[in-house]
Amino acid sequence: MSRNPYMRVVPKTTWYLRNGRYLRYMAREVTCIFIGLYAIILTMGLVRLAQGPDAWNRYIAGMAEPVALVFHLVALGFACYHAMGWFNVTPKAMRIPKGDGFVPDKTIIGVHYGIWGGVSLVLLILMGVL
Repeated sequence: MSRNPYMRVVPKTTWYLRNGRYLRYMAREVTCIFIGLYAIILTMGLVRLAQGPDAWNRYIAGMAEPVALVFHLVALGFACYHAMGWFNVTPKAMRIPKGDGFVPDKTIIGVHYGIWGGVSLVLLILMGVL
């Protein structure tokens, strides 16, 4: 037995670039930052709403700025990526028994996407977009 076992050198800052799977994992984790920032912005909207009509109108005017619109689009993209990542790993955590086996992974994923699409459609209809 060796007194100095082999210790694999792993770069501390770029380890996730070696494998596409690790890169997707890190990308999903980074999306949480933007989702958190978006939650803070929405909370600030509630605070401005509680402060009165003038504060609310300033908040709405700020949300109409080009920088805010771009941030909202980026946050939407990251939220969709985050949701898709979790939908795709759901069958690993949610094993639904069916007879002697389990419900197929593609069925579980498909149901999640279907519910997401249905809820989105209902919300768009209620908002008057469709």
